[in-house]
Amino acid sequence: MNKAFVREAAGDDDNDEDEALDSALRLPQGTRNYITPAGHARLRAELEQLLRVERPQVVSVVQWAAANGDRSENADYIYGKRRLREIDRRIRFLTRRLDLAEVVDPARREDTEQVFFGATVTICDEQGAESTYQIVGVDETELARGRITWVSPLARALLRSRAGDTVRFHSPAGWREVEVLAVEYPGTGP
Repeated sequence: MNKAFVREAAGDDDNDEDEALDSALRLPQGTRNYITPAGHARLRAELEQLLRVERPQVVSVVQWAAANGDRSENADYIYGKRRLREIDRRIRFLTRRLDLAEVVDPARREDTEQVFFGATVTICDEQGAESTYQIVGVDETELARGRITWVSPLARALLRSRAGDTVRFHSPAGWREVEVLAVEYPGTGP
């Protein structure tokens, strides 16, 4: 098999993976990529770590491995090149996300009782179970820590609601209703 063909196919896979990652985190058409200052700082720190530490280390290993001769059976070279492609793919992704990001600081929001981006909302479902969620950007979502994206069905239903309101939304399990118990913003809690 021609090696040029193999390399070209590998390049296509990288583009396919970039597109798959972008589509997984794609925003609805015409919306902005809102992000909190903390989320923006985390993405920026990850990008800096990749550019200043990880990528130079991997390049060094690949250069050393290439100097050892036969690259076709050189595991350090093969895996180093693969890791370098992964790092470069993540760098491209982070750069695009940071370029599109619009930082919204919820701590600077005027005193409000309504739910907006950055709010921490405590809700009660039909069974009486209480949950607390912070509404954050797409790139900051961590369901295990109660951080949901503002484009999720629950967050969309909660937007502009107030404590005491009942909101209805369509979840993967069907239609649900939740009651808003409390709305807080960073620095405004009790």
